[in-house]
Amino acid sequence: MARRPIALVTAAVLFLEAPGIVAINAVMARFVQVQSMSLDGMDPGAMYTGTWALGIGSGIALALCGLVALLAGIRDRRPGRAARGLLIGCAVVHGILAAVAVGLLGWPAFTFLVVVLGLIVLTLVMYGEGYDRTAELREETPAAA
Repeated sequence: MARRPIALVTAAVLFLEAPGIVAINAVMARFVQVQSMSLDGMDPGAMYTGTWALGIGSGIALALCGLVALLAGIRDRRPGRAARGLLIGCAVVHGILAAVAVGLLGWPAFTFLVVVLGLIVLTLVMYGEGYDRTAELREETPAAA
């Protein structure tokens, strides 16, 4: 079945996306610092620190989501409740970012975000509730003599 390859591809994409998000935020933080930008009189140092914090936090969250997908693919078992919640949150964020990106960044960014969203959702659906039930039913059924 395609469960394992989809989960492994999802993990690879999320692991590649994590440093990309940190790099994008690093560039934005550098712009804020060099140009002494502020929003409504906010301290530019706080803007710089906040941009870095957001980038590092987002990178860690994406790496955790990638780890969840990787473990699901390696073990070929569905993730636990907290891990599924993490993947669902990651999917929601990708959906919202895709909706914003289509207007601000264009269709290529939208396409990338929707593909990642689709991979995350496929990973969640492939290891859905019905998957564990069928595995348990096969183990409980006695072999024919």
